[in-house]
Amino acid sequence: MARLGVLISGGGTNLQAILDAIDRGEMDASVEIVISNKKDVYGLTRAENAHIPTFVSQDDDAILNKLQEYEVDYVLLLGYLRMISPEMVHAYPNRIINIHPSLIPAFCGKGYYGMKVHEAVIDKGVFFTGATVHFVNEIYDDGEIILQEVVPVAPDDTPQSIQKKVLKVEHEILVKAVNKVIEESKEDL
Repeated sequence: MARLGVLISGGGTNLQAILDAIDRGEMDASVEIVISNKKDVYGLTRAENAHIPTFVSQDDDAILNKLQEYEVDYVLLLGYLRMISPEMVHAYPNRIINIHPSLIPAFCGKGYYGMKVHEAVIDKGVFFTGATVHFVNEIYDDGEIILQEVVPVAPDDTPQSIQKKVLKVEHEILVKAVNKVIEESKEDL
């Protein structure tokens, strides 16, 4: 069973998607700890409701120590709005997974997060957007892509309606991508 550490900065809907998949038996994993760089976010409440230990810190060394203390195999960045340290990238090579609300390489990198992504999609007038799950390296949204899913943009879409459509897709591909990485890691052993 894969041991997951989850980093969040907000409501934790993607965390909930992972927890639900585990509960349904769709993922051979357990969430060992949920870490947030912000206190009083609902994602921490989700973790506490599921009896998962939580930790709040903005110190990268403390976060890395906590992940190692809980012996996590994979780190999931699920709405985590901070760049992680190179030390963490090196401690978990090809084992840190991020979800991004666009089709990388479009609308990604520093400053592109949350609603800002969907506003940029509208401003640019594109016909498609989507979600991407990728490995994390030392550059914002630059790691190898694991899975992507396309979402059409309708002429009457707003940033809010796009966010809703993309979030639904995020929840689906996140579970698929994490399962894919876990399975491929088993094959490498």
